[in-house]
Amino acid sequence: MALPDSISERARRGAQVRREVLGAAYVDAGKQKANPFTEHFIEFTQTQCWGNVWLRDGVSRKTRSMLNVCMLAALARWHEFEVHVRGALNNGVTPEEIAEILLHTAVYAGIPIASEGFRRANAVINEVAAEQT
Repeated sequence: MALPDSISERARRGAQVRREVLGAAYVDAGKQKANPFTEHFIEFTQTQCWGNVWLRDGVSRKTRSMLNVCMLAALARWHEFEVHVRGALNNGVTPEEIAEILLHTAVYAGIPIASEGFRRANAVINEVAAEQT
């Protein structure tokens, strides 16, 4: 898929991808909390992150989600990690694959990082499972 030429189209399509990956409830909750100041960052990420990188054909959404889970754990960015564990599940990453990602992370980023990642991912996985019943 070729990237849209216009910034407004990248923002529109980026917003669509963001909603599909992170879920409507998360996106809508963020919009309710938004104000003119935070709207700048939302617009920036929808255009640059979601509307540029996530629209590229090079790797699948599932692979992008797997990379995010690993990188966000390694960086100990726990809020974003939890958001992207949910997104990974939405993109077809299984709990077993998330466990493997975190074991891989343990080797390269450390046991304490993986330990916290397992704890937080488990909570998100259980939360998502409860929402689906």
